[in-house]
Amino acid sequence: MAGKNRSGQRIEPSFAGRDGRDDDEVTVDSGDRIGGRTGARTVGAKPAKTRNSKGRGRAPRREGRGFLGALRSLIYWCLVLSIWAGLGVGGLVLYYGSRMPSASTWEIPARPPNVKINAMDGSALANRGATGGEALALQDMSPFIPEAIVAIEDRRFYSHFGVDPIGLARALVTNLATGHTVQGGSTLTQQLAKNLFLSPDRTLERKVQEVLLALWLEHKYTKDQILAMYLNRVFFGSNAFGVEAASRRYFNKSARDVNLGEAAMLAGLVKAPSKLSPVRDPAAAQARAEIVLQAMRDQGYISDADIKTAMSQPPTRAKSYWNGAQNYVADMVMDQLPGLIGNVKEDLVVETTVDLTLEKKAEEALADVLDHDGKKLAASQASLVSVDGNGAIRALVGGRDYAESQFNRAVTAKRQPGSAFKPFVYAAAMEMGLTPTSVRNDAPVKIGNWTPENYEQKYNGVVTLATALAHSLNTIAAQLVMEVGPPQVIKLAHRLGIESDLQDNASIALGTSEVSLLELTSSYAAFMNGGYKATPHVITKVTTAAGKVLYQANFSDPPRVLSETVVTNMNAMMEGVMTIGTGKAARIPGWQTAGKSGTTQSFRDALFIGFTSNLTTGVWFGNDDGKSMKKVTGGGLPAKAWKEFMVAAHKGLTPTPLFGDGRIIDNGMPVAQSGAMPGGQTTISSIISGVLGGNGGPATSTAQPQAQVRAPAAAGQAASADEPVDMPPPTPEDDNNPYATRGMVPPADIGEQAPSTRPRRTTLLDLIMGR
Repeated sequence: MAGKNRSGQRIEPSFAGRDGRDDDEVTVDSGDRIGGRTGARTVGAKPAKTRNSKGRGRAPRREGRGFLGALRSLIYWCLVLSIWAGLGVGGLVLYYGSRMPSASTWEIPARPPNVKINAMDGSALANRGATGGEALALQDMSPFIPEAIVAIEDRRFYSHFGVDPIGLARALVTNLATGHTVQGGSTLTQQLAKNLFLSPDRTLERKVQEVLLALWLEHKYTKDQILAMYLNRVFFGSNAFGVEAASRRYFNKSARDVNLGEAAMLAGLVKAPSKLSPVRDPAAAQARAEIVLQAMRDQGYISDADIKTAMSQPPTRAKSYWNGAQNYVADMVMDQLPGLIGNVKEDLVVETTVDLTLEKKAEEALADVLDHDGKKLAASQASLVSVDGNGAIRALVGGRDYAESQFNRAVTAKRQPGSAFKPFVYAAAMEMGLTPTSVRNDAPVKIGNWTPENYEQKYNGVVTLATALAHSLNTIAAQLVMEVGPPQVIKLAHRLGIESDLQDNASIALGTSEVSLLELTSSYAAFMNGGYKATPHVITKVTTAAGKVLYQANFSDPPRVLSETVVTNMNAMMEGVMTIGTGKAARIPGWQTAGKSGTTQSFRDALFIGFTSNLTTGVWFGNDDGKSMKKVTGGGLPAKAWKEFMVAAHKGLTPTPLFGDGRIIDNGMPVAQSGAMPGGQTTISSIISGVLGGNGGPATSTAQPQAQVRAPAAAGQAASADEPVDMPPPTPEDDNNPYATRGMVPPADIGEQAPSTRPRRTTLLDLIMGR
């Protein structure tokens, strides 16, 4: 029986190591004993039964339990990790959120103010401000712009809640696959939140705050409002913030009017504004625009035919800076604005006096003359100002190319006007009782150490004042300034609108004191309008974007600065400048014109200022570094550009006469009118040319050239005349002389004037009668 109960196998002592024992320790337990029945059953029968019968069925169950157990364990630990991750994220959100101000205090920061500057007809001249363009409502933009932005930047914009989990997952997978950041998962709302409230730092705290702010924006504003805020603030490169600024910067048009291709290019700039800017790389900008177009097609916004049309448009080639002469006006407006309304704190609309059509014609006229003759005559720059009889600036060009130089040569630069200043001297003489028919002797003149000469270095003898002004005789101007006194000339010039300081000396007769082209031109307008001050102005009204008026100009009641008689006589004389004098090149067929040329020493500056009954225009040519031109006089390039602009400006207008209609008034009686006296004998032309020499020639040929004496360098007195002359500053010769403090001698010592008192007024009638 005992044998039957045994397994039939020999049991060997076990030397296997057990827990808590050394491997070399020999042990024997009850199961290892041969004579133990209980041990035999335990060791022999049961283990065998387990291995042979039950063991075979349990093995698969143990294998299945392992796979399911591993799966259950994976799910379990994933849930555990997710819970802990959620708790961690929640903790971070709570922590970083606690560092932010209370949500009840959150508000959209004010957009930097923009100043929209309009022409007189309401069309846009320019925008100024940190953004460079006004804010537009979404419905006011070209519909292609929001579609392009949504297609390329956030295709699920209208379906997500401010954060796009799908977009985040896609960006994560793409970035992991490429090994570097290729895509971003931020929505338009998140980008707006970052631009509005946060710094560009890439930190975990900033990202958490961005998400919280995006959720707040989505809760507080509609999708269209969020998209409009984004489009009006996002950076498009080249200092353009917002679609309006970018559209005007790159396409010279409003965002209201951009086409599909242009909208795609704008949308493409958002990814890398500087790198993809059309200014820097037009080809790259166009390639990016094509990607945007494909995205728009994928989203169903456009068709293949639309893409073909848009791609046929050539890449935009923008200049490196804002371009166009109207930007000189815009800069001028921004300089004046604080003085009118204080600091700019909100969006403003500024209405100006500028006629955009005339502005473009002025720019073209200067460019035409410079392109044709500038290089060969060493003239690199030019400027132009045109005002009406009230002083309103209708056109202003501050230089050849605003993109190359933003310096305003018409307003900021001050230069010697040369003989263009002489009308103020003659007007002062007219106020003292002289007339265009008064005569003076064109002969050598010495004032202290100063001996002014005529351009041709010859003298004409007895001439009328009309002749002297028409041919810009320097000796006569010097005599007149001494007769009336420099203080009277300065007083009159300031009364007409010259604001610059003028030197109280005899050389003022030849325009040695520096003035700006704007103040010189507007001062001439007093002759055009019949003797009233024409205060130059460009701003007519300033309003807020909501229409509240902050400033309204009023120049409707200007003061009278010249009598009608003086204006009539001056206009007649300056008309002679245009008909047979130094301004012949500026005559406009069919129109009465008047003006005066001016050229400074060594041909550094050349000017022409003239007017019709409609406009007064001044033109300057020269070089910024003061280098001499090649014998360019005021009657040359400036007169040529003046004529081109004025002909274009008066096209289609009915000619009207100048104030005075060509008359000359002597002792209150008209001497000449519209070319002939009632008796049919005397005209302004005959006074200038026929009676005293014929055909504009000199009455006498007393060519008496003088040696030119240059002024000491230390004196700092630049010479100036209608044609260049060299002259030293006058010096006092007599301490008891009333002019000694101004370095001049009294009129008795001028030329051949003999009397020690002021000379009696000599008229043409006196000359004819031999008086």
